[in-house]
Amino acid sequence: MPREASAQTADWQHLLDRLADLGERRLVLVEGDREAALVWLRKLLPALSTGPGLWVGQPDACPANGLATVGPGKARSWLGRELGLVVWDGWQGNPPDGLAAIAGTLTAGGLLFWLMPPLSQWSTWPDPDYVRTGLDAARCHAFADRMATILGADSSVIRVNAATPEQARLPALPAAERPFRVGTNADQQQLVDRLVTFGLGRRRRPVVVTADRGRGKSAALGMAAARLLQQGRQRVLVSAPTRESVATVFRHARETLGDELAAEDDAQLVCNNGGELRFLPVQALLAERPDAEVILVDEAAAIPPHTLKQILTGWPRVAFCSTVHGYEGAGRGFNIRFRAVLERETPRWQELTLRESIRWATGDPLEPLIDRLFLLSANGFTGDLTDPEIAIERWQPAGATEAERNEAFGLLVDAHYRTTPADLRQWLDDPAAVSWVARCQGHIVGVLWAAREGGLPEDLGAKIALGERRVRGHLLPQSLASHAGFPEAACQRTLRVIRIAVRNDLRQRGLGRRLVLAARNYAVSEELDTLGSSFGGTRELLAFWRACELTFVRLGFQQEVTSGEYPVQVLSGVSVSGVELVSRLRSRLARYWTAYLPGHWRDLSPGLVMALTRALPATGRLDEDDHRDLFHFACGHRGFDLCLPVLQVLSQSPGVIERLERSEDAPLWAESVLQERSWPELQASGRCLGQRDGEDRLRSMVRELLQNGPEL
Repeated sequence: MPREASAQTADWQHLLDRLADLGERRLVLVEGDREAALVWLRKLLPALSTGPGLWVGQPDACPANGLATVGPGKARSWLGRELGLVVWDGWQGNPPDGLAAIAGTLTAGGLLFWLMPPLSQWSTWPDPDYVRTGLDAARCHAFADRMATILGADSSVIRVNAATPEQARLPALPAAERPFRVGTNADQQQLVDRLVTFGLGRRRRPVVVTADRGRGKSAALGMAAARLLQQGRQRVLVSAPTRESVATVFRHARETLGDELAAEDDAQLVCNNGGELRFLPVQALLAERPDAEVILVDEAAAIPPHTLKQILTGWPRVAFCSTVHGYEGAGRGFNIRFRAVLERETPRWQELTLRESIRWATGDPLEPLIDRLFLLSANGFTGDLTDPEIAIERWQPAGATEAERNEAFGLLVDAHYRTTPADLRQWLDDPAAVSWVARCQGHIVGVLWAAREGGLPEDLGAKIALGERRVRGHLLPQSLASHAGFPEAACQRTLRVIRIAVRNDLRQRGLGRRLVLAARNYAVSEELDTLGSSFGGTRELLAFWRACELTFVRLGFQQEVTSGEYPVQVLSGVSVSGVELVSRLRSRLARYWTAYLPGHWRDLSPGLVMALTRALPATGRLDEDDHRDLFHFACGHRGFDLCLPVLQVLSQSPGVIERLERSEDAPLWAESVLQERSWPELQASGRCLGQRDGEDRLRSMVRELLQNGPEL
């Protein structure tokens, strides 16, 4: 190796050694020609002493042997791992969620090499990842420009010109007074002790552990699991979205057990005393439902809330571990939504947290840099508000101050189950985006983000309805065209509300409705056809949108991965053709509603089933024979099965569902009549004592309707 190259390598190795001693990490931005950057890295990296490394890019371009490889779109799959070196080929695309995730895998002394064009070109450079999200139509990319500004101003970023890498100025780091070592600190040890107490303690007192990335929560789970086995627990199960997510848990459990470990494989540790620690993916855990004294759920924020509830109620002792701020995007939403489930199901639950970082030192500059780039810790304004005046105004996130963006994005993070860095990029860069904020005393206390969709050519709309074509974006119009079967929905122009959020203490004051009204007025002024939204269905959200005069037009067959709820779509006509489309969508859905319910939505909550049924047009019409059947059922002994079709028509008759909802047996009606659950199912769930009891209660409900209900 030439002396000059050797000296350069020595300088980089010295930097790595100093970073390791200080417990810090660095971003290395390699700007300029991609091929020149790769040539330099192929010379440099093999000579450096680093920990496990990863190349994010095309496998055949990997600059060093020994690096694992992954594509940019799969980078988030490395969640929960630990790396000493990452090389990210930004020329192949830069999905924000993956970038933020990969940064969190770096341990103390690690370097993140990022190959990119010069910072001055970022605002107009066509990132390959834009095509995936429809951002390739934007002439200027505010998100990338904002990142370039932040990186250019951060003195911790090591900038390397790919054409002259030997001229890179490496930071002159001071020698550490005492070398940094990854180890258990007092904060983590206290958590381990409390987890052991929980695991040996009383039933139905679950624990929720929250922390930022790098605080050692997964390590704490592993150490606690091992100690529980040492103290007599026979089976401790660990669950997570993927096996790779729990590698840290198992490593620390293995180290803690030491000589007490009798056998092991990738998914199981067995102690000399017969106790076992076993990994099961979430779905396998729920399918097999094995006996276990303790369940530990890692990366819980990535698991839908309805699934977490099943785990919570399925075993005696469950601990959930989650990142609160971070690239998972679900952390704070998890904390808010799952808290309600915990309060209802297990009110004696405990909340624990970790604050001190373990994998890197407190002064590490990479964590705050990634935090700023992706607004991972964005917070809405929480100060006191003395001025009651709140103004609604149009707002452009791309042109706002960083403080305003922090307030607005923080509201979205708190209000929605999953809001990620990719959402921030979409909000800033999407040419079709339109936004409004509610402002009070100079602060943003409410926000609505919408996008213009639809307006597609008629021939394309027809192909979408036939299932022959699918185009990027246009979620609501395409869904109504392809799934509801109305090709004209793709051709009409729609304003879709993507997200809406209001500061928690200002909710229930009509502020959300005012934001939606502003969006509607815009749709009118722009001569659009409809205003709509799509959301994970709950009774509360359905009631909100009905209050905003948007009506229910479609319910998806598949549950959302993020919320675990079925997607509900609502729409309001703005133009004459839009009003007609909404009417036709609703009439058709109402016509086939009771046919769809048993086959596709048997696991919907009965309260939501009743609310959705009420939200549809009352299309039921009873003839004389139907009235006779109802009388024979209510006042005689005519069987339920024989009367079921008539009871379903009754459910959709004018004014009936509103009366049925007031009954304490409304859930029984929803599950037996509308969802067609069997009597053994209803008995097993505690809805009734058996068929005779269930039928008697339904007969009573029909008698009340016949005597005191609406005109039938």
